[in-house]
Amino acid sequence: MIRLYFDADSMERGVVSGLCARGIDAISALEVGMADSSDEAQLEFARTAGRVLFSFNVGDFQRIHTQYLSRGDMHAGIILAAQQRYSIGERIRRLQTLIAARSAEEMNDRVEFLHDWG
Repeated sequence: MIRLYFDADSMERGVVSGLCARGIDAISALEVGMADSSDEAQLEFARTAGRVLFSFNVGDFQRIHTQYLSRGDMHAGIILAAQQRYSIGERIRRLQTLIAARSAEEMNDRVEFLHDWG
């Protein structure tokens, strides 16, 4: 099952706690002391922890993903969403749908967009 890591830009307690209440393993950058870390450090933390990174930082993480692949580096997956687009409940529902459809292995080196999971 996919385990999630919410970066410093996306770590709303309501989403993380809502997912955890539904049996989904989710943590935030704040919980692990990464709130002030760079985007690259956030993705590296997620990779070493075997977690898919969730972020609102669409442009930067698309760029970082491309750089990773061009260097032959790997990551555990990235889920991107527009920041003001979804309510907490809608984010939880869409993430549940994605997690039900994809395995952790399928997320390796993959970018998914939350808008595709409605």
